Amino acid sequence: MSRTSTVPGVAQRWLDEEQQQTWRAWLSVAELLPRVLDAQLQRDAGLSHAAYVVLAMLSEAPGRSRRMSDLARRANQSQSRLSHTVARLEERGWVRRERSPEDGRGNVAVLTDAGWDVVRSVAPGHVEAVRAAVFDPLTDEQTRALGDALQAVLDRLDPDHSLRLREGADAG
Repeated sequence: MSRTSTVPGVAQRWLDEEQQQTWRAWLSVAELLPRVLDAQLQRDAGLSHAAYVVLAMLSEAPGRSRRMSDLARRANQSQSRLSHTVARLEERGWVRRERSPEDGRGNVAVLTDAGWDVVRSVAPGHVEAVRAAVFDPLTDEQTRALGDALQAVLDRLDPDHSLRLREGADAG
């Protein structure tokens, strides 16, 4: 069935039954997975998933520090949200902010030794939660297919790779 769209020159295409089921499954996963991961992190460390991602991104950086702008991008947070997240982590003594040693203008977030200890203690349980929720229900073939499918969607959403970071790349 094709209808006229509100966008001139674009015919409206409806999802077929399989696409509709897949889309609704994706919506459910996108809603439920963060809840499961948040629950595990809250239980084990009193952390939100967003805060854990910030700690993890810092733990992987050279010198355990990143410019705030780079950290926001890697943690998929707005500058404002990241600033609030980092402030909460600073209150716990897990992160500190410093002026950039390179130019003195920008700020960097630095993972403290106490923050490093948190990451090391929480990471195994988090990895297990991800494995249990996402990978354990899948065969190796399904895992590869999921990876291929997600990569195809990501390539459509970000064809010039400007919105994502290359795997293993470090913007410092």
